[in-house]
Amino acid sequence: MRLTDATWTDVRDADVDVAFVPVGSTEQHGPHAPLGTDTLDAVAVAEAGAAAYEETEGESADGDATEGPGDTAGEVAVAPPIPVGVAEEHRAFDGTMWVSPDAFRAYVREAAESLPHHGIDRIVFVNGHGGNVAALAEVARRFSREDAHDGYAVAFTWFEAVGEHGADMGHAGPLETALLRATNPDLVREDRVAAAGEGAADRWGEWVSGVNLAHDSDEFTENGIVGDPTAGDAERGEELLSLASDALASLTAAVVERESE
Repeated sequence: MRLTDATWTDVRDADVDVAFVPVGSTEQHGPHAPLGTDTLDAVAVAEAGAAAYEETEGESADGDATEGPGDTAGEVAVAPPIPVGVAEEHRAFDGTMWVSPDAFRAYVREAAESLPHHGIDRIVFVNGHGGNVAALAEVARRFSREDAHDGYAVAFTWFEAVGEHGADMGHAGPLETALLRATNPDLVREDRVAAAGEGAADRWGEWVSGVNLAHDSDEFTENGIVGDPTAGDAERGEELLSLASDALASLTAAVVERESE
């Protein structure tokens, strides 16, 4: 259930187990991928993960072999995405937007804390941007420790849940390009992909003694890309979506199960 599409009475009458809050960024993704890549990917994984969880729990409720956390199948409420994150490292590239970590943490936490008021007290932040990871972990901890409600939250980053593919994660490289090709193909500028790959950096940052000397991405990549986007086709994107959504569904079952602890 998308909250933006639902009415308030739909939400009131629904049996909601958990809410997904997609969190992305509006930042450069090279000349071939849109500024909203991280947000689009987070939404795609959140919606696929919601479908996977509801299907699994529905089978469990029907008495099939699949095990789940409860006897009835609940819904996932997918909140509208948060599209601007911690992304100042991309400030040299036109169109990039960012907020401070403090502003980000406060906004995301307060937005999430409105949901327990309606009885939705289990939250999964579905993240698509590496720069948000540390801040979202803190948000989840503070949300879970809040005395004003009995809520519990965790943060899930999709590209950390795709097995061996994760080793290829760069920036606007094979994984993000693949997922976009599978979920939003019209937004990939296919005529620019080959040239984008030729200008890409091999790795993120400038590393000496385990320290990244580069604070901003333009210090090590001229076109904003890390990794080869030509290695990310739609077939790989479908596999990534399946792996990420299955992992999200499994995590969600564990989050919902904690409700009885």
